[in-house]
Amino acid sequence: MEIRVSHETPISILPDSFSYNDYCYALVHLFETHPTYYSQFEMALNEGRDVYLDNRIFELGESFDMNRYEYWINKLKPTLYIVPDVLESRYETIEKHKQWTDQNTIKHDCLQMGVVQGETWTDLVKCYNYMSDNVDVIAISFDYSYYITTGYGNNKLTLFSTGRQRFIQQLIQEGIWNWSKPHHLLGCSLAKEFSYYIDDNIYNIKSIDTSNPIIAGLHGYRYMSDQGLRHKPKTLLADMIDATVSDDQLEDIKYNTNKFKQIIGR
Repeated sequence: MEIRVSHETPISILPDSFSYNDYCYALVHLFETHPTYYSQFEMALNEGRDVYLDNRIFELGESFDMNRYEYWINKLKPTLYIVPDVLESRYETIEKHKQWTDQNTIKHDCLQMGVVQGETWTDLVKCYNYMSDNVDVIAISFDYSYYITTGYGNNKLTLFSTGRQRFIQQLIQEGIWNWSKPHHLLGCSLAKEFSYYIDDNIYNIKSIDTSNPIIAGLHGYRYMSDQGLRHKPKTLLADMIDATVSDDQLEDIKYNTNKFKQIIGR
């Protein structure tokens, strides 16, 4: 199996990201304030590259304004976009998807990604089943609070990593996992998490996005060859989107992205 990966990247080195990203991952709220950022993704599409558009709930705490989101989807015409959702709420996420489906006027035939949301196993499964029936790609996030009680380890980063592994494994064991539909893993706490899915041949995990190797490089950290970092810099990539990247930082970024691919068996 091969998992496609994309790492969100500062504007100043977005052209360099084409060398280490398998597809482009855009943060929609930055289109409003950074025209150059938007134009890079427009160019990528024109060159035949895939572009995923994120509603930026992770950075904003809530999905981007639905009318503006619709505007940018119609303007950019991305390969795929993440449907508006609500953090850790199964009911509101499903209602949000229904509202979006009823009201949006997307003129371009692009794929929909739906994020599984919920606080409990029951809610997460109900949301998973809904997304399985209603979207093209199912996304599972790295930081559900549910993982804190189901993961194992002695710190939050490890609990998140093992919690997502156990959640996916339980979906498979209980016959809930939809093997006929592609899955996307949103973000990561520790890069070493992903080797698990390769080793277990969960072949329909098709893509990952994470800025982890980029932020590590910007802070001067280099990955260990088999697992990445044992810690996670707290900075959000969106807060460093205007960063001026030095030659040394760029070398660290390229080193880390190469190591990340090794972790996922590339």
